[in-house]
Parts: sequence; structure tokens; C-alpha cells
Amino acid sequence: MSPFKGLRASDVEKLLSDPVAERRSEIVFKVVAEFEGDGLSKIERKLAVDVLRAMASDAELVVRQAVASSLRHSEDMPHDIAIKLARDDYRVAQPVLESSPVLTDQDLIAVLADGGAQKQVSIARRENVSEQVAAAVIDTGNAAAVATLVENEGADLTDDLYDRTLRRYSRFETVKSAMVHRSLLPVTIAERLVALVSDKLKVELVTRHELSAEAAMDVIIGARERATLGLLDGGYEPGDTRALVRQLHSRERLTGSLMLRVLCTGDISFVEEAMAEIAGISSDKAERLIHDAGPLGLKAIYKRCALPEILFPAFRVAVDVFHEDGPSAPRDREGFTRRITERILTQYQEMEVNDLDFLLAKLGRLEAA
Repeated sequence: MSPFKGLRASDVEKLLSDPVAERRSEIVFKVVAEFEGDGLSKIERKLAVDVLRAMASDAELVVRQAVASSLRHSEDMPHDIAIKLARDDYRVAQPVLESSPVLTDQDLIAVLADGGAQKQVSIARRENVSEQVAAAVIDTGNAAAVATLVENEGADLTDDLYDRTLRRYSRFETVKSAMVHRSLLPVTIAERLVALVSDKLKVELVTRHELSAEAAMDVIIGARERATLGLLDGGYEPGDTRALVRQLHSRERLTGSLMLRVLCTGDISFVEEAMAEIAGISSDKAERLIHDAGPLGLKAIYKRCALPEILFPAFRVAVDVFHEDGPSAPRDREGFTRRITERILTQYQEMEVNDLDFLLAKLGRLEAA
């Protein structure tokens, strides 16, 4: 039977006057269980609300915490109770701010404006954060709340909000890292991040997000060159080309055009590891096939990798030029790239190949230098 059956207002007063806070907390959980069910009459339901409203004003923190915790997901919690709990001590407000469906965007924005840092983080953690609330979080100046917001895939972040975040919080590594690790990021924002994040996060940008072909290539080449000098800031040591290749491949970023761009800088070890990864063979075997003195080795591994046929002549030219320079990476990278682009353009002079736009741009910059 419901604990409210036959209950009068005087009985409610007796329940609320129990001197032991823990027992009053137990009453809260029982009342909420009844309140969330369908068995109460209209009068009993009003009594239940009266009990919850009184408990939400209880002098003891533990009692108010019980009300907030038990009603955090309730769609039937009276709005005035939700507001009262949201404005209470953070230890009371947290579950309501994080989860209550009763609070409106205007309610949340008002709490954000009050300046409570922990409450701001709680609101940024909600399962769904509207564009208006997200903007208010960004305007708080609270980097911890903004990092939490950006990490939250349920936050509605527009291009304008990304831009505002980047302009105001670009000095905070937590915010930039959260942005890099979002599942989706506008290309314009991703490319601006390249200049703002660590080498390790630059590699993450390439593997997780769309970048222009040139930006992606510059990130990879920069990472490889600094790794060779042992200058990367953690997580990428000399010899980790294979790890980078696997990460790119797992995120479908290891494309033929990207490999060609890297090859045209003289970094053939990257291409060896890339073809080994795609073809599913050992690095040693891939290296032997790529550097086969005859015409068949490179063609065989290229075909096994199912790379675009239209780009094969460019790969052939690039590998041949590399062999002319000897077994080590070219010292004059710009000169090497110039020779490759000139020969590739000659090879393709009768063809219209959009994939060579990058090479044309690179050649133009080198000639203007």
C-alpha cells in the first residue's frame, strides 16, 4: 500500500520533523518512488510534492542531496524544485544540472552567468547541450568548462562557436586537445589547429580529420623530420613510422595521393611502410619490391595495394629519381622535389590529371623561390 494512503497534512509535518537527517533522506527516496509511479491519487500526489518541496529546503545538505539525486532524471519534477536545487550548493546541484530535463536553456544560462566554476562544468557535461547554452559556456571564460564542452559529442557546436573557442582559448592545451579528438571538426578549424597544437596532436589531426592535401602532407613530413632528430614531444620516436602508418590506415587516410606527395619529398621509408601496411606484407618484402631493378616489382606491389592506376607513372618516376640519388634520403629536398615534379609533368603532359594540382603548386613555389 502507498505510504500516502490516508495521509493527512499533519502526518506530513510529523515526517518532516524527524530529527535524524538520514531518516529524512530515506523518506525522500520512498516519496520519489511513489511520485514517479502511477498509483497516487490527485490529493496524494499533492502531498508528495509538498514533502519533496519541503525536503528541497531542508537545513541538512544530505537531505537536499537525496532530493536532487533521486529526481535528477524526473520529467515530472516541479520546475520550482528544479530551480531551487540548481541554485543550491554544488554538491546538491550537480546531478540536476547534469541531467534534469526540467531545466530550460534559459535556466541553465542563468546558472552559468552566476559564475560557479564547478556548476559550469556540470552544465557543459549534459547529454545534449544546445547551441545557445554552448555559447554561454564559451562566454564564461572557464577553460575547464569549455574543454568539457568540446569533449562532449552531444554539444551543438557550430563553425562560429568553434571559431570563438579557438580565438579565446587557443592557449589552453586541454581545449585544443579536446577539439582535436572530436569525431567531427570543420576543415577550416582543423587547418587552423595545425599551427597551434603539439606535434603529437598534429598527427592526430591528420588521422582523425579532413585536411587539405598539402596541409596533411606538411604535417606528416614535419613529424617525420622532427622524429628523425628526436624532437617530438612524446609518443613518436625515430622508427615509429610504422605506428604512424597504421594509424593513418586505420582511419582511411593512407591514400595514394598522400603517399605520392610524401614520396616527392624524398621520404621513401614512409612509402615503404605504407605499401607494406596496405598490401599486408612485411616491410622487408615491400622494400624489395619497390626497389626492384626491373619493371615488375613496383608494379606488383602497387597493384596489390589497389592504388589509383592513373598515379602509377608518377610513382615510377619518383622511385627512379630516388635511385639516381643513391640509397639515402636526398639532402637537397627542394631540388629533389623540383626534379620529380618536372619529370612527372613531362610524363603526364598529354593527360589531364587533377591529382597533380598539388605538384604544380609545389613546382610553382620552388620556381618562384
